[in-house]
Amino acid sequence: MTLSLPHVYSKRGILTVAISYITGGVAAIVCLFVAFRHFHKKRLVDDLPTSRALGAFIGLVELKGTAESEAPLTSRLASIPCVAYTWRVEEHWSRTVTETYRDAQGRTQTRTRHESGWRMMANGGEAAPFYLKDETGVIRIQPDGAKIEDIEAFDRTVTPADPLYYGKGPAHATANSDHRRRFRETAIPLHAPLYVMGQARERQDAVAAEVAKDKGAPLFLISIRTEKQVSRGYGVWVWAFAGLGLVAADGGVFIGGLISGTRAGGGVYAVASGAFVLAAALGWTWTVYNSLVGLRQSVRQAWAQVDIQLKRRHDLIPALTQVAAATRTHERDVETIIAALRGQSVAPGAALRGVTPTLRALVESYPDLRSSESFLRLQQSLADTEQRIALARDYYNNIASFYNARLEIVPDRFVGALAGFRQQPLAGAEALERAPVTVRLVS
Repeated sequence: MTLSLPHVYSKRGILTVAISYITGGVAAIVCLFVAFRHFHKKRLVDDLPTSRALGAFIGLVELKGTAESEAPLTSRLASIPCVAYTWRVEEHWSRTVTETYRDAQGRTQTRTRHESGWRMMANGGEAAPFYLKDETGVIRIQPDGAKIEDIEAFDRTVTPADPLYYGKGPAHATANSDHRRRFRETAIPLHAPLYVMGQARERQDAVAAEVAKDKGAPLFLISIRTEKQVSRGYGVWVWAFAGLGLVAADGGVFIGGLISGTRAGGGVYAVASGAFVLAAALGWTWTVYNSLVGLRQSVRQAWAQVDIQLKRRHDLIPALTQVAAATRTHERDVETIIAALRGQSVAPGAALRGVTPTLRALVESYPDLRSSESFLRLQQSLADTEQRIALARDYYNNIASFYNARLEIVPDRFVGALAGFRQQPLAGAEALERAPVTVRLVS
């Protein structure tokens, strides 16, 4: 006796259902992948502490302040002072198209349709290095390569009777032109509040940091939106793609049943939804773990910068000793300073003692040292180094404090505890001087 399988269990039915399930699963995975890309950026925005202009040093930094410049740009269309702008000119066109086709009976017919739209005629823009200013000072921003989120500064639609039509637009017209042009411009106005995230590096012309494009940086953003708005924007995309992924997972089940002529039971939908939620939970854990690893690595990198500058200062001391030893009357004082510096601990959490004020007092006590060009050069190098130490120390404390706070916040603390993350000590400092960068900003 031969048994016949129901339609849903036929080979064709099984293949159809399998293809539908696989398609839905792949679509759900793609949506989940995109969702977690946005979640990663959201975590970057949420995780990275806001640095001060005088506290930013080498590494990924988040900054808030106003856009300032010594020589601001003037936008092409709105003619406003700004630090960056983009513009475009579009021309409207329309035409009537007649086409020939065959109907269901094979007879030749004609029909017309109207087409219209806007065509780009010209565009351009400019961005120049500028300063971001907060309550502590300024930091230079190199905008090349950044994702710039600016504001609309100009939007007008005109006819040839308006001087703007040819004054700021091209002399030639597009095909099928309606003789209407739309002029649009976006810009970052001078003094506009900004949110910046990017890679900070040391400037070549001053002992200070600047933010510029870096291939290894996960994000370089210059935005007129606030931090909360940026984070919320990424969050919207996270939930949108996560929801779309869940619909795709269940949609594959539904379409498979629809094509095969059967209806899947609630258990099948539950399995599909459960698998998606499990994948999302694993993805969330993976993202949180990686963000904590990234924060820990940033803390280590920040302390490494402190250690580099301490080593640089240590290497300067023997040369300083040789120059100062030429005047034996104050050799003992110099040796005392050197002994104190060499005995300084360089472990995280140790106090970093400065020497610049002591050297300044030494020069005042022994005027002969002012005539020693070598000594003055070494003194300036030492002062620059201590400024770098102060910059690196402030950045280390900033990122370490935020990392420690993350390890206390639920639910991150559970992931951190399971992975064995430990809090990092902060670095103290005594008499490490910070010299602000002097710039003449336009008011």
